[in-house]
Amino acid sequence: MRKLLRSMEELQLIAIIDYDAGNIRSVEKALDFIGAEPVLTRDEDVIRSADKIILPGVGAFGDAMRRLNEYKLTNVIKDVIAQGKPFMGICLGLQLLFEESEETPGVKGLGILPGRIVRFPDNTSDKIPQIGWNSLKINPDSRLFKGITDGSYVYFVHSFYLKAGDESIVAATTEYAGVTVHAAVERDNVFACQFHPEKSSDVGLAILRNFAL
Repeated sequence: MRKLLRSMEELQLIAIIDYDAGNIRSVEKALDFIGAEPVLTRDEDVIRSADKIILPGVGAFGDAMRRLNEYKLTNVIKDVIAQGKPFMGICLGLQLLFEESEETPGVKGLGILPGRIVRFPDNTSDKIPQIGWNSLKINPDSRLFKGITDGSYVYFVHSFYLKAGDESIVAATTEYAGVTVHAAVERDNVFACQFHPEKSSDVGLAILRNFAL
């Protein structure tokens, strides 16, 4: 019924890239709930024809890059981003957009954005991986967080975090294990979150709406 409230002409196809990296169905369900038109796919033609694209994922950086290469998805991702299509990375999907990760030394990421993924420090009393809710300090100029209150809580699951090479792309940060985590980024048509908006209740759904609708 939600989708019937919008004409078919208004619906935009959102390709969720399926590369066996987990947590994909929950993203699909969240998008469906807000009235978007998601499709799970690794088909190049479908991805290229979609209005918007999401790269989700949980797991290891090196394994994920291997699968993206095996499924011949790396060039497709780079092409649609270069064409200006709205693109969003979630959790591991954020990490893959950057140059490299300490999780898998020697494996190059997509290199779409400047920065690297590093491990939380060992000398902390906080549990690693970070699993649970944490508050965000939001850049007031962020498009992804439009209408979302500074200090809102979202849900994280990760052992490695982003240190952006250009802090002007950072849309939100959080504090954990004694470090400042670059929790979300945006530049031009590229958006990404380290946390899981699809698991972050009403705040997460609002973030997805800002991207998807």
